[in-house]
Amino acid sequence: MAGSTPSRASILLASCVGTSIEWYDYYVFGSASALVFGSLFFPSFSPVAGTLAAFGTFAVGFIARPLGGAVIGHFGDRIGRKSMLVLTLMLAGLATFLIGLLPTYAAIGVAAPILLVFLRLVQGFGVGGEWGGAVLVATEHATPRQRAVYGSFAQFGVPIGVLTSNLVFLLVVETTGDGFATWGWRIPFLVSVALLVVGMLVRRTLTESPEFQRVREKRQVSRVPAATLLRERPGTLLLASLAAIAPPAVGYTVMVYMLSYGTQAAGFGRSTLLTLILASTVLWIAGIYVAARCADRWGSKPVYAIGAGFAVVWAWPLFLLVDTGSVGAALLAFMVAGIVQAIMAGAQGALFTEIFPARMRFSGASIAYQMGGLVGGAVTPLAATGLYGAYHSSTPIAVYLGLLCAVSLVAVLVLPAPSRAAVPEAVGSVR
Repeated sequence: MAGSTPSRASILLASCVGTSIEWYDYYVFGSASALVFGSLFFPSFSPVAGTLAAFGTFAVGFIARPLGGAVIGHFGDRIGRKSMLVLTLMLAGLATFLIGLLPTYAAIGVAAPILLVFLRLVQGFGVGGEWGGAVLVATEHATPRQRAVYGSFAQFGVPIGVLTSNLVFLLVVETTGDGFATWGWRIPFLVSVALLVVGMLVRRTLTESPEFQRVREKRQVSRVPAATLLRERPGTLLLASLAAIAPPAVGYTVMVYMLSYGTQAAGFGRSTLLTLILASTVLWIAGIYVAARCADRWGSKPVYAIGAGFAVVWAWPLFLLVDTGSVGAALLAFMVAGIVQAIMAGAQGALFTEIFPARMRFSGASIAYQMGGLVGGAVTPLAATGLYGAYHSSTPIAVYLGLLCAVSLVAVLVLPAPSRAAVPEAVGSVR
């Protein structure tokens, strides 16, 4: 391999593998929150309160994500994309492994949930800078007409993380039986150390992106990128953050909240729900690539808007189908939700690359993405649990989800049309 021109395959592999591992780390926590953390770390609460406490701990990771996006984005815009991607992988991977070693409340009392919250904060901080860096390493090596497809490889990490985490949980639930609640739940966390090693080896092949190299050569590196961003592009940052709400709102409703709602309210078994979510992610992955191709052809903004519009429409049928208690209906609900997410995900990498200048792009993309994740991902399972506890109906949850997605739809429509100007240094930079 040439010293400064990595192959196309190595760039896309490093982007995809790293994000897949980090999102695996992140989503095993979500599955555990829905299935066992309430009883293991908050045993003195009622079932509903314990679930709320577990989801609250899950939400803590989202609070750390914007901070991680800002801090890691700052250094990503100042010293480069590659080094930050190595850091984010280490933070998330080690925190996940240590969660698998944690004593429970029964062993050490209140120290157990405190340590759980701390490690979740570290995990969230690392994930906060991961998405922006992985997307930019890919898109900044691409020509303007390839940005969405290149960026889609980082986006594959989300459904692959869901797929692998749910697959591991499903296997563990089936093989450990009654031991799942005592020791089996630790296995998905402990295997993350092996994934961490794989990710670090793959990311060693990366080189710095051509666009960032050009910024550095022209001495355009900002001293405080986030401050420059807030001064020069506050409207763009706000609208991008609002636009980023819909994908995690739909995703975490299905991947996290449905594991609780589906068992308690709709009568599904845990293994059945995990299997259905697992099946839907395959369509989600395929849909991302198709949507990315469409975004490169017709523009990232209109494709993203189409996905957000479908998200508004699907919020109601999603719950109606799950409420039937039918496996086939629930599978349809999850598969369409996967397509909805895929449409937005396929366009999002290119959209966020194009609306922020390179000198503040890591900060802008990371902060916007993570702020959207905070509102759409952290709050949604909590709000849904609270709404169901108050009304004992899925209707208020569907209305809430639809309104969140409507906010994203309006925001992306108001966003200025992204620039697709040629980037000479990126053209032909990969083989």
